[in-house]
Amino acid sequence: TQRDVKLLLPMILMSVMMSFSPVQMSNGQHVAEEACTVQILVPGLKGEPGEKGQKGAPGRPGKVGPPGEIGQPGVKGQKGIMGRYGKMGPSGIKGVKGDIGEPGPRGPDGEPGVPCECTPMRKMIGEMDILVSQLSSELKFIKNAVAGIKETDSKVYLLVKEEKRYSDAEAYCQARGGHLAMPKDEGANTAVAGCIAEAGLSRVYIGIHDLDHEGVFTYVDRSPMTTFSKWRRGEPNNAYDDEDCAEMVASGEWTDVACHPTMNFVCEFDKDSI
Repeated sequence: TQRDVKLLLPMILMSVMMSFSPVQMSNGQHVAEEACTVQILVPGLKGEPGEKGQKGAPGRPGKVGPPGEIGQPGVKGQKGIMGRYGKMGPSGIKGVKGDIGEPGPRGPDGEPGVPCECTPMRKMIGEMDILVSQLSSELKFIKNAVAGIKETDSKVYLLVKEEKRYSDAEAYCQARGGHLAMPKDEGANTAVAGCIAEAGLSRVYIGIHDLDHEGVFTYVDRSPMTTFSKWRRGEPNNAYDDEDCAEMVASGEWTDVACHPTMNFVCEFDKDSI
């Protein structure tokens, strides 16, 4: 190679100069020695390959390669927890009336009656039927009262587990000296929500509506809602264009609903009037 030639040139020159160096005679005279040979160094034959060296240190990381292909879909996850109750949907269309059935066989003739003056007795029986009906209604009211009563400092709340339309529910409460529940502070709202949760229900009617002026909700006693409200987020929204009444769900939140579905409800009474 070019590098080997550069290394050999000085050596060749040294060898040639030594061949022509003067020789001192015994009498002190210098006599030039005759040139004998010129030594020229040439490269030898290529040697055998050496042993394999040790593995070098790892090089620096290369560039990030292109993204790989999209992998297979993963395993389906577990079922999530149940979401909160949705609003009650509108009533379905009334079904078609069925066909009249076949008349049954005629029964046997009864025994002839005993002639009597029955008018006073019929009147007494009618009065007794009315009294029994009133007692049955009051008994049902008492059973409901024992099952679901909550109190605050000034109010008593009664859960009525008897599904009625909104107007009928308010009439029911008024007939007993109260109104549908009108929660006007956090304590009252918590009491009504407690009635719902302990009874295992999901929703009840409460005494709030916008029947008098669309979009302006008031309590059933006509008092304005100015100090407290517990509307669920996004409510009231009049979703079906006829949601003029209000319900409370077990969490204590309010939503606007239609007034015609039948639903359980909570009555409110003043403690001073009980």
